[in-house]
Amino acid sequence: MYDVIVVGAGPAGCTAAKVLAEKGRKVLLVEKFEMPRYKSCSGVLIKKSMELVKRYFGEKVPESAMCIPTENRGMIFTNDAGREYRFEQEGLNIWRSHFDGWLAEKAKESGAEVRDGVAVLSCMEKGGIVEVCLHGENNDTESAGYVIDCEGVVGTLKRKLTGEVPGYITTFQTFNEGSIELDPHYFYAYLQPELSEYDAWFNVKDKRLVLGVSVKDVDKVRHYYKRFIVYMEENHHLKISRQTKEEKWLMPHIRPGCRVDYGMGRILFAGEVAGFLNPMGEGISAGMESGYCAACAIAAHSDNPEAIREAYRQSTENLKSYMQRQWSLVGGMAGTFREME
Repeated sequence: MYDVIVVGAGPAGCTAAKVLAEKGRKVLLVEKFEMPRYKSCSGVLIKKSMELVKRYFGEKVPESAMCIPTENRGMIFTNDAGREYRFEQEGLNIWRSHFDGWLAEKAKESGAEVRDGVAVLSCMEKGGIVEVCLHGENNDTESAGYVIDCEGVVGTLKRKLTGEVPGYITTFQTFNEGSIELDPHYFYAYLQPELSEYDAWFNVKDKRLVLGVSVKDVDKVRHYYKRFIVYMEENHHLKISRQTKEEKWLMPHIRPGCRVDYGMGRILFAGEVAGFLNPMGEGISAGMESGYCAACAIAAHSDNPEAIREAYRQSTENLKSYMQRQWSLVGGMAGTFREME
């Protein structure tokens, strides 16, 4: 029997598993995809994320996780009136597959058991333990004192437990060969409603031009993407010689108040599945911090589920406040997000 089973080997899950293993707990970290898993993501580590990596993992992000240009110098927003806002900040440009794989390896080195290619079908609390049904190479049922659900946006396990169907934003982005008259060291976000139903963006990864849009209605993805390409051609002299890849993904639709669900009974939620997500889909720092807080709460109050949830809630108050301030900032910047102000 495990002390804790952590579901999802992203930043939240890997941080939680590493912390608990270091504290002497018997931990199983399960990931439904084979590692290194791929995730559609801007792959920008803001300064806060870099500091959390150093704090929780004891070292800097390895060069093997980085892409070119390695240095990210901040974000540049264009609001719905065409006004530009520059936020200069130290950052790193990384591939999520390599970064998440490194985090999982560090959790394993700390003593956590890691199983990839294994999906959690269900879990049920019974008699002071949680029985977890797994689907993979061997269909097993494992038991643990607690579960930390860090599945991310899809939240299959959470939907089964709560019956809630969350709201989603669909993201669509392409990787392209070509040229553009923008500094590749920045991440650009465009908040004009004629370009997307949420936001559009541009950045560079290993000489590939990454262009994307996000929508509330998935049927409108192509419509807005074409508009965005024309906008970039007219305003920044975008020239695409060849598209090398396209991909869709989901992210939570964060609503006013930034509701957070901490969990139930002996099951905690961390990262995006709990509702921790910053503007423009920045979830790495929020995932790591919430995963750390969930793990510390379990380690400190392992015999009292109610005390764990309360400790978890209290320890993430600053994180939630930070998230609310960030969304309010964007709400004051553009009418697209005015409800968040």
